[in-house]
Amino acid sequence: MQKPSTIAVIGVGKMGGGVARNLAARPEYRVRVFDLSDAAMQRCDEAGATAHATASETAEGADLVITSLPLPAHVLQTWADLAPALPPGTLCMDVSTIDPTTAAQLERDLGARGLPFVACLLGKGPAQAESGDVPLFVGGPDEALDALGDVFGVIGAGVHRMGGVEAAAAFKLVSNLIGMTNLAVLAEGYLLCRRAGVDDATFTAALADTGGWSYQADLRLPWMMAGDFASRFPMELGLKDVRLAVDMAGQWAVPAPVGAATMTQLAAAVAQGYGGEDVDAVVKVVDPRGTIRGAGA
Repeated sequence: MQKPSTIAVIGVGKMGGGVARNLAARPEYRVRVFDLSDAAMQRCDEAGATAHATASETAEGADLVITSLPLPAHVLQTWADLAPALPPGTLCMDVSTIDPTTAAQLERDLGARGLPFVACLLGKGPAQAESGDVPLFVGGPDEALDALGDVFGVIGAGVHRMGGVEAAAAFKLVSNLIGMTNLAVLAEGYLLCRRAGVDDATFTAALADTGGWSYQADLRLPWMMAGDFASRFPMELGLKDVRLAVDMAGQWAVPAPVGAATMTQLAAAVAQGYGGEDVDAVVKVVDPRGTIRGAGA
């Protein structure tokens, strides 16, 4: 299986945009993009990609087609539209956060047309996607994964071969489930300590010296303390990912009561109007009066 040189990226928003721009910056790749947002396509065009009017036009003639879309339903519909026109052997890769059932369906549907499918789930967030520092959780045929090795090296830092496409999709959901659960309990713990009179600097230094510290604390605790809820990873997407993880657990009859509780907290935040804010706004659910936000100390 040959390494790709012409790459189509369908969906160039918060994560897909970083993927497309990193690839476009490399002279060995010709990158074509499509998105419903003209502004998103313009950013990619400025980085050296070529914008197109439709997804099908973008995919035409590509050796590798990548999708990065909000919901599993969007992913399924997009590939259903694209697949009939793709020549057998075209590499197909999705970097969206999807569930294992969707990943397996894509593998079956595309495989029936002679189109090898790779699930490439992206860790961390948009800033890391932009810098090419996201960890990659990949699944699919070994031959396809080998052919995509150079692409993985451009769009990410660290490739974890999870096995099949279902395993890769499941791991990403589990990773987000753990991360969002950690964030929800971090918000509760922070509020409790502020109520107890522990100042921000002391809370941070002491927590960092315990098993309670985490990536979420390192990244989002300073934003939470400052009342900074700018949308790096929107609450509504966090809720979507945790819902998919809890649904997955239900399908496999694996109890996930802590994850379900986290889903409830995120749903409460969305219901209260914080869906477009960063997931650190989950603190607003436990601190509705804003008694700690931006307090500093």
